[in-house]
Amino acid sequence: MNTPTLINLAQIQNRIKEACIKAERNPDEVKLLLATKTVPSEKIKEVLATGENLIAENKVQELKEKFQDLADTPHTNHFIGHLQSNKIKEILKYNVTCIQSLDRLSLAKKLQQRLDFENKTIEALIQINTSDEESKFGIHPNEAISLIEEVAQLDRIHIKGLMTIGLFSDDHEKVRKCFQKLKNIQQQVKALNIPNVVMKELSMGMSGDLEIAIAEGATIVRVGTAIFGKRNYPDTYYWNENKNIV
Repeated sequence: MNTPTLINLAQIQNRIKEACIKAERNPDEVKLLLATKTVPSEKIKEVLATGENLIAENKVQELKEKFQDLADTPHTNHFIGHLQSNKIKEILKYNVTCIQSLDRLSLAKKLQQRLDFENKTIEALIQINTSDEESKFGIHPNEAISLIEEVAQLDRIHIKGLMTIGLFSDDHEKVRKCFQKLKNIQQQVKALNIPNVVMKELSMGMSGDLEIAIAEGATIVRVGTAIFGKRNYPDTYYWNENKNIV
């Protein structure tokens, strides 16, 4: 039976495929990440049953709440929200394989310490604020390479690429510039050949702008509302957290 969620999923899969064809890219190069903030476990399982397997939360509390429910359903867990340093110990309990929102050295150092203690490693994407909005987390583009070089010295953290949240705007060219900026930084980092750094992933693009992101080189697009339905608040509410909390 095709539920509304599965119909939405098929539409997103088709949008990704068509965007790749238009950009002359192989659709296999672009992964769909299911942004599951506020989505109940039952709906997530419904989509995972189709073969999709990459999900991500914005809040550690939601990771915790859904962990047991999803334990028997094969999937890969990323974290895409602002990570407070006092939540590091907790996040490592819930099988997160990649933190897509690493944006400051202080967090990286505390993460390294905890990983040392637990004898673990983790993948990470460096989050860059390409829109220059005060409400967005992420390192400033001018400071990104310096941060990458410093984090690269922490052997428990393996940098696999970059992440950004594009400008929330109907002006497609302004949104495109955000993604082009991330791609440009990726190319600069690649040229430096920094040990412990692999610029494989560009996580950019969401429900409203995934076509633009794919055209500019995205390898991961993060989609929530277009699959699971509208939330009680707009995306800006969920991404604009208290920047005073570290």
